[in-house]
Amino acid sequence: MKGKFIVIEGIDGCGKTTQIDELSKWLPSSGLINKDSKIIKTREPGGSQLGKKLRGLILDNNENNKPSSLAELLLYSADRAEHVSKIISPALNNNDWVISDRFSDSTLAYQGYGRNINLEIIKNIESIVCQGEYPDLTFFLEISPEASILRRKNQIPDRIESEGIRFLEKVNEGFKIIAKEKNWKVISASQNIKTIANQIKETVLNNFSNKK
Repeated sequence: MKGKFIVIEGIDGCGKTTQIDELSKWLPSSGLINKDSKIIKTREPGGSQLGKKLRGLILDNNENNKPSSLAELLLYSADRAEHVSKIISPALNNNDWVISDRFSDSTLAYQGYGRNINLEIIKNIESIVCQGEYPDLTFFLEISPEASILRRKNQIPDRIESEGIRFLEKVNEGFKIIAKEKNWKVISASQNIKTIANQIKETVLNNFSNKK
């Protein structure tokens, strides 16, 4: 029996990390997980050991180290291929639950809609690197680009976060299109943490309560 794969998507500052923590703390008492199953919290880029090194390359804010858009896409793809092979697939095959901060649709949003790389090229690459693993459930925490920037005003931005509001607007619109196409659960990230967490828990229960 395979485990479950949950992904939380959205632009930076929407609260993905906080909600992954909330969900992972609640799941053991939810009645959904077998007693021998583990909860694996992970992220992209950087979920694997190699991915941590790739994350440093991808997000390096040094202008001299800035990759081309195509090189950036391939670095994200290499990270994902390793992530699936070393973390996601083994966990799911062990009947564990995987909760990931981003997965393949972030690439579609950022490199496709944000960088204007042909969407079909990205989809073709992802069909290889995902190795048949796709989320059972995806949440989109939706906030405006303005709110994203405001929430991160006291943080040192990485290279992607430094791209500016126009880039963020394009990415956010991309996420909205993908969310509609793939029937994601869309949640307003402008609500308080507890309200968002409760909506996520309710959706998880509705999706998995009879599918242990």
